[in-house]
Amino acid sequence: MDWMTHFDGLHDLIARLLPVAMAVLVLACAVAFLELGLALGERWRGLGQLEAHASPAQVERLARRRIERCDLLARVPPMLGLMATIIPLGPGLAALGQGDPAKLASAVIVAFDATVLGLVAGIAGMWIGRLRRRWYE
Repeated sequence: MDWMTHFDGLHDLIARLLPVAMAVLVLACAVAFLELGLALGERWRGLGQLEAHASPAQVERLARRRIERCDLLARVPPMLGLMATIIPLGPGLAALGQGDPAKLASAVIVAFDATVLGLVAGIAGMWIGRLRRRWYE
């Protein structure tokens, strides 16, 4: 087991990624909420005005940017959610091996929270992106 001590620095570095990943996930959920508001305003007011006053090339460029933003939102938060799910489980399982199930329970709660945040932002991004694709066709 001596070779495992070589990875202690790596484990510490990865553990420091958890708060960053969780903060980005919370931010992604806020961005998803803002995108939803923008999309609803776009649908009921903005698209008609945009089509009336902008050239087709401008509309296409704007549509592409908005859809790409949603695509990014649909892909990145679920990956970060997976990363933030796995990070606390390692120490939690190690604690279980040392007879501390409370630490595992705490790690599992953090893992589930990260999963939910990633899925909420990702599902919102996918849903809004699909709606925008339909609207801009």
